[in-house]
Amino acid sequence: MSEFTKYRRTHIAEMRPVTGGDIAWFQTYGEMEREKIKISISSEDLKNGSPKIGDMIARNPKNHNDQWLVAEQYFKDNFEPL
Repeated sequence: MSEFTKYRRTHIAEMRPVTGGDIAWFQTYGEMEREKIKISISSEDLKNGSPKIGDMIARNPKNHNDQWLVAEQYFKDNFEPL
């Protein structure tokens, strides 16, 4: 039996594209940050070459300091613009 249950998203996601500046910061400092806000990147995404152009940065609409990377293919498979 799986511990995971399928859920459908019910809210709008706030996202922006990863930029060349984001990648340069990561290459220099080994982490992503913008305007003093750290952006979380999972170890799996790091193993797969992120951050890279095509990835997205998501943020919690109720807490803009909570941001994380969304890999390009996951974004393409699961999101569409309004």
